[in-house]
Amino acid sequence: MAPRPSTSSPEIPRRSARDLIEAVLENLRQNLEPLKYSVLAPARYVVYLHPDELARLEGILPVLQEQTARALREELDKLNRRPLRKYLDRVLGEAPPIENPAREWHVDFLADPDGELGEGDILVCSDLSLPDRPELGAGQRTRRITTVQVGHKTTRREQIVTLPTPAAATTYARLKYEDDAGPHTFDVVRDAVTVGRGGIAHRVDVRVEAPVDVSREHLRIRRDAQSGKFFVSDLSSLGSTLNGQRLPRGYDEVEGTKKENGVETPLPDRARLGLADAVFVEFERLA
Repeated sequence: MAPRPSTSSPEIPRRSARDLIEAVLENLRQNLEPLKYSVLAPARYVVYLHPDELARLEGILPVLQEQTARALREELDKLNRRPLRKYLDRVLGEAPPIENPAREWHVDFLADPDGELGEGDILVCSDLSLPDRPELGAGQRTRRITTVQVGHKTTRREQIVTLPTPAAATTYARLKYEDDAGPHTFDVVRDAVTVGRGGIAHRVDVRVEAPVDVSREHLRIRRDAQSGKFFVSDLSSLGSTLNGQRLPRGYDEVEGTKKENGVETPLPDRARLGLADAVFVEFERLA
């Protein structure tokens, strides 16, 4: 896909390198995880820009990375000063110190590979490892916070990614579908699988080559580890179907942020899932 054309206008000037640093700091503030004795901040940030925007900054990228890391250190110092911690104290009681568990900061500036961003747009992703869950078989969870600045508007997206614990691969189900690239088969070997067009802000397991009617993150198939039963949740803009019946929406829009609401539909052992009536996925549960 060709990069999206410039969105610059007399009212929205081209972003300065300082704006990029501020966007990273804003992302840090939105991805803090309180523990008992500390509050963790993500150590790694990836900033995506329009290819022309990145080319303009190419000569100063090493300096930009160094100064962004310095700004992150200074931001942590500010947040840990008592006068600026009133908000955390109100929310958490006596707030513990905020720290970077990796000690070092890692910041990368990359060109948008999916053509989603125009010149002047800034997309920042940060990943933060979360405490382990007590459920049997739960893997490592990572919270990804994505902030996108387009003009004067900033949107935020939160996604929890669970990596499976190391084990012998067992195929629980099989997906078959045909998209613009041809027929495909995908073996489900983990307890959650996300299907969609994917993108830099949308991590999916099954990446479908399809028109924009199919959402970047269209639906999620979840396996209950105890019962072995499967469920599906619609995460799309234009809807999903199960054997021709429209699925209820699995998310709510809250102040511009997409938040999953936990609404799921049981999957029969064989089912046909429609992605905006553009791509159809044949689901089969295996013994």
